[in-house]
Amino acid sequence: MALVQGIPAPLSPAAATKVLVLRNYVVYKDAWKLFITGFLEPVFYLFSIGIGVGQLIDTFEFHGEAVPYAEFVAPAMLATSAFNGALLDSTYNVFFKMKYEKLYDQMLATPLSTGDIARGEITWGLLRGSVYSAAFLVVMALMGLTHSWWAVLALPAAILIAFAFSAVCMAVTTWMTSWQDFDKITLAQMPLFLFSATFFPVEAFGDGVLRWVVEATPLYRGVVLCRELTTGVITWASAVSVVYLVVMGILGLLVVRRRLDKLLLT
Repeated sequence: MALVQGIPAPLSPAAATKVLVLRNYVVYKDAWKLFITGFLEPVFYLFSIGIGVGQLIDTFEFHGEAVPYAEFVAPAMLATSAFNGALLDSTYNVFFKMKYEKLYDQMLATPLSTGDIARGEITWGLLRGSVYSAAFLVVMALMGLTHSWWAVLALPAAILIAFAFSAVCMAVTTWMTSWQDFDKITLAQMPLFLFSATFFPVEAFGDGVLRWVVEATPLYRGVVLCRELTTGVITWASAVSVVYLVVMGILGLLVVRRRLDKLLLT
């Protein structure tokens, strides 16, 4: 690290992000069981609903193509894997570090800035969600639930989902003041999971306002993107989803930095 008049010079954004990701890796490398439990939840949903209930359902029509129920549900669980991993790390863990461990205050005593903290923590949340998704995608491939070469882009899509949710969830966490506030996270998490066209087509909502609301939710955009890639039925909805998630992640990152400035520098 370079010195400027005896004071360590600030790190580059890439170097600072690497330091924070490495710090999280060292802390969590012995807590691998936490990662396994987060990965298994969508796998169990796939087995119980996608395959179990799928025995009672013939096929769903998806953009004019007949798709077996398990193949319809699996990409939604892939998106959910990214969502869960990013949410868990960017809410509970960030809150503990900020409010109780005072880790970010300690970091600001080093050459790190609030922007570095935001990028580093969001990157770690992104990586956690990506690990869940990569493992789940392997399960999908082994079960024969991917039939298109477009499926190779499902992992980058899941990484994008993890980035968007990691940024926004960390931004939301900066307004939390107690553990009771996490009830609100659960209140938002469950409806997103159940009603983002995960287990039934969005057409089931009809053509009214409710369907428009569902189509405007971030997890639905992630489900659409993963489902079109794994089935090989690509439409403009995938492009809309990519733009939506990129903008969501960037806005979340900007909000996190402004909130950390307000909370830690004043």
